[in-house]
Amino acid sequence: MSRLAPNRLTARQVATLKDGALADGGSLWVVAKGGSKVWSFRYTSPKTGKRREMGLGSAFDVSLQEARRRATECRQALLDDLDPLEARREEERAAKREAGVTFREAAERYITEQTPAWRDRKGPSIWLGSLRLNVFPGIGDRAVNTIDTEDVLSVLRPIWNEKTETASRVRGRIEHILDYARTHGWREGENPARWKGHLAAILPAPSKVAKVEHHAATDRKDIARVMAALAASGGIAAKAVRFTCFTAARSGEIRSATWDEIDLDTRVWTVPAHKMKAGREHRVPLSPQAVEVLQEVLVLRDRRFADLIFPGHKAGRPLSDVALSKALHVASKSRDVTVHGLRSTFRDWAAEDTDYPHEVAEMALAHAVGNKVEAAYRRGDLFEKRRGMMADWAAFACPPSAQ
Repeated sequence: MSRLAPNRLTARQVATLKDGALADGGSLWVVAKGGSKVWSFRYTSPKTGKRREMGLGSAFDVSLQEARRRATECRQALLDDLDPLEARREEERAAKREAGVTFREAAERYITEQTPAWRDRKGPSIWLGSLRLNVFPGIGDRAVNTIDTEDVLSVLRPIWNEKTETASRVRGRIEHILDYARTHGWREGENPARWKGHLAAILPAPSKVAKVEHHAATDRKDIARVMAALAASGGIAAKAVRFTCFTAARSGEIRSATWDEIDLDTRVWTVPAHKMKAGREHRVPLSPQAVEVLQEVLVLRDRRFADLIFPGHKAGRPLSDVALSKALHVASKSRDVTVHGLRSTFRDWAAEDTDYPHEVAEMALAHAVGNKVEAAYRRGDLFEKRRGMMADWAAFACPPSAQ
């Protein structure tokens, strides 16, 4: 601590200082350099014995009297054997914890700051898509300083056995974000998403689950093989399953689809409101692969079934759910996958392998989204974005080498 008695400077000396440093005594200095002028408290840390310097604000904004008051507080901290700089940082961390930064806010800031270090330019969108689908609905609006092990488990348990790979990635992302929040002082304590020595004692190891778990949804890594097998079979039910995959529609919407809902010129399928779960008309962009399926069906078209695109054996009756399921089981060589699960396969692909916004994928599935997004959809914005997304999905599910 400075041996000079405090209160040596005058306000005029501070105001006229152009370059250099002046001591006010009591470890308080005013330092001017390059047009800036700041108050500085210089001291020896009682913890480390090292010299330290702590800024007390700009001399243009903080008066001499206020700077002396702040220096007095620092000297009092030293008398209490506290490092004033560390004490201030702890106060700032406490204030941040008290402010209650939400998990969503912490996640968005983490992704923004990490983006320059990620080689994959799609990384930020993939992270956000995954978090919006799996994490934000449950704990996105929770303050990070309140999130505990049970909160993390509430996110992971519903998907741990059915979507083990995705769940494992989600856990890792939560862990990174909570570590980031702790570093910023927004939370304290151990990371509840840590695997080793923590969640590993609660959840089965992903590698063991993957060996024994039968998935209701076709794994996206296998979708091209399954679509190729369906194309080779040639049956009407197999064509319906392929069309289901390429459109990400529900089985009931596919089976009841009629030709008057299809516009091949604009490549749009308009599902009327009364057939939709949400009770709202839904437009589906048709990829080249989806159009190809329809053209294959047109060759087989029977006058008795002029209206239905995918007719069953009885006149005027659509294919049954059983027929579609059987076709998928044969193609996938598994009785555990479901036709409805193809929607989950599509959703996993969109979240994990693309940078398409969460709202676009949700609209493709005809899920309810916020009013602002719905308004954008009615202007056609999301429809055109979905057209590109569905073309990419169809290309992924049916790559050129598999055609």
